[in-house]
Amino acid sequence: MKTNLLSVIAIENDIQYHEAYRYFFSKYTDFPLVGLFSSVEDALIDFKETMPDIIITEMSFPGTLGIDGFSDFRKMNPDIKIIVASEENDFRMIKKAFKNGANGFLTKPLTKKRLKNALYSVKYEGAVLSNDIAAKLIAMFHQKSYNFFSKRENEIIDFLCQGATYKSIADQLFVTTSTINFHIQNIYLKLDVNSKSEALQKLRELDQVA
Repeated sequence: MKTNLLSVIAIENDIQYHEAYRYFFSKYTDFPLVGLFSSVEDALIDFKETMPDIIITEMSFPGTLGIDGFSDFRKMNPDIKIIVASEENDFRMIKKAFKNGANGFLTKPLTKKRLKNALYSVKYEGAVLSNDIAAKLIAMFHQKSYNFFSKRENEIIDFLCQGATYKSIADQLFVTTSTINFHIQNIYLKLDVNSKSEALQKLRELDQVA
């Protein structure tokens, strides 16, 4: 018979967090904790026995398999949901976690309420992100996109990527189309391109490298 319960395992090399997880999950009725491990290797060994729906895991484990083990979990269960819970909140680490198959990222310390909300978010929406991480990402995208362009050039690039015409850009920035054309020629020069299509392609390539 189908059940709404989603089983969970936690992988954490800090033993103090083991007690916290046991306490948290003793209060969650929809998410039984079926395994608590100190390494990814141990969790993989017992995976067929525990068969979790959700994994909560640290990202780095000294001298052992860590984030690279996410793919091994997915080989055994393509539908598994993986939530990273870590003290690290560097954007490169967050990006690496999601590229390796994570469905969510929470920053420590965790609380009973934050973890519960995260579990429900993954259950009903398929993903979760800490508020502090979300705020950091929003702030990053509000910043100038490319350091080698001026503030005005970055504004124009943003409009170009949205498909805006020179005239609509000029109207929104309260300048003339000739002014926009002047800035765009500078953008082309810096990108070493000769057309809008080439510029957009070059910008996409720069985004992939960033």
